[in-house]
Amino acid sequence: MTESPGVNLWSTKEHALDYLRRADTIPHREEGERTLLELLPAGAKRILDLGVGAGRLLALVKTARPTAQFVALDFSPTMLEELHKLFDDDRSVTIVAHDFERKLPRMDRFDAVISSFAIHHVPHERKRALYGEIFDILAPGGIFCNLEHVASPTREVHVAFLRAIEVEQEDPSNKLLDLETQLRWLREIGFQDVDCYWKWRELALLAGTKRV
Repeated sequence: MTESPGVNLWSTKEHALDYLRRADTIPHREEGERTLLELLPAGAKRILDLGVGAGRLLALVKTARPTAQFVALDFSPTMLEELHKLFDDDRSVTIVAHDFERKLPRMDRFDAVISSFAIHHVPHERKRALYGEIFDILAPGGIFCNLEHVASPTREVHVAFLRAIEVEQEDPSNKLLDLETQLRWLREIGFQDVDCYWKWRELALLAGTKRV
């Protein structure tokens, strides 16, 4: 388990813009996104994107589920500014400013909750609590899809991952946790069909459903 308590640079404009400059170049990212789209219920009417960033995944899901209503949640002022540019005139998207290091706000049920490279920024204890809150707001038959950055089993494997994505050092905001622990948490909370549906090095798609 790798954790940097108290460090979160995502509220700073410089950090957010640096990520946006390289977000589209992350190797194999599109493979994980395509797999996520395959898992979404065909009839999903309400979808929540946690840590939506500038809206990359949201835009992809909107294309795949054009009749759905979306809630886009983020706390970074820079990301929220980009979101408003893209979606202010889109009545199917509601933008919510919220830091999910705190408990999620009261919301109606969702048919799907999605997230992309966001939850690993919160402390491990908060990760598990957040997974429980996600389970509670899912409608029966709903799915949680978390395209996530997870911890490597050894430092050598981690260094090889950083080299593969052409990054010199780990983002101090990252609080990486191993895949197996998170899958176990999802099962303990009550998610069904829990699995890692795609993985490349430290990038993984964790998903589970809430049975009817």
